[in-house]
Amino acid sequence: MIVAQPTYPRALSKSANKTVSIGARREEKYFWLFISPWLVGFLLFIGGPILASLYFSFTDYAIMDTATFVGLQNFINLFSDPLFYRSLFVTFAYAALAIPFTMVVGLGLAMLLNMKIKGQAFFRTFFYAPSIISGVSVAFLWMWILNPQFGIVNSILYELFGIQGPGWFTDPYTVIPSFVLMQLTAVGSTMIIFLASLQQLPKELYEAAAIDGAGAWRRFRNITVPLISPVILFNGIIALISSFQIFTQAYVITDGGPDWMSYFYVYYLFETAFFQNRIGYASAQAWILFLIIFALTFLSLYVSRKSVHYEYDK
Repeated sequence: MIVAQPTYPRALSKSANKTVSIGARREEKYFWLFISPWLVGFLLFIGGPILASLYFSFTDYAIMDTATFVGLQNFINLFSDPLFYRSLFVTFAYAALAIPFTMVVGLGLAMLLNMKIKGQAFFRTFFYAPSIISGVSVAFLWMWILNPQFGIVNSILYELFGIQGPGWFTDPYTVIPSFVLMQLTAVGSTMIIFLASLQQLPKELYEAAAIDGAGAWRRFRNITVPLISPVILFNGIIALISSFQIFTQAYVITDGGPDWMSYFYVYYLFETAFFQNRIGYASAQAWILFLIIFALTFLSLYVSRKSVHYEYDK
């Protein structure tokens, strides 16, 4: 005997689908509602100015004048500008020192703070807190610390070792290392990311390696570095971008000197835009900086393909 199948499950299914569809549309509306402040802010303060600077980079434009289209002339002039090459040299020199310094100090502090010691929370806060202080405040602090006449560093060098300290920010040979040393107060963000990654590492691997007779250096090289390699790459790229955007320290402390040795690229861009009132030329400088950072970031990702190991890698 054949029994007819009831039809109510299909009706219920259609009703359920309709309810889910209404719920999905409601969630989508709430999504756009809550994200709208960020979206408006992005369009007004980030996306809009980016597109405007791209347009102005092809114009001869001052703030109070009408923009005149000049094509690629700004870029042509830029590549024949000696200050362009000087500022690039200074910025690359700073980045070559600041990036490894930030990475090594950040990872070293993270490994020390990952140990089970008394007062661990205090030390983590102590080393991280300076990274959230205003850049201007940090600049004035380091002006006092590294002052060649009465700074605390030179005073210690003279009192304990009888050494006359360097001029730091006033000496062309030490001004870039002085700015690199200032990274000690900004390394907290790098440290905290390294610390978070170290706390996720499986302790069983270290225990097994210790049983096999692997020392601390071998465990660090063969276990820690490969497992946190994605974080090393991430922090390295962030440090690269930050190094090429250095500005506040040079503006507050050295004003581009001495002997142009702190005339960083962004400082040159700022001076072009707001002192010389050449907005079109400064926009071209900004896009060249974007292309340099983009190329270096892409190169970093490409070169690190075989040395960075992710969890899903086979």
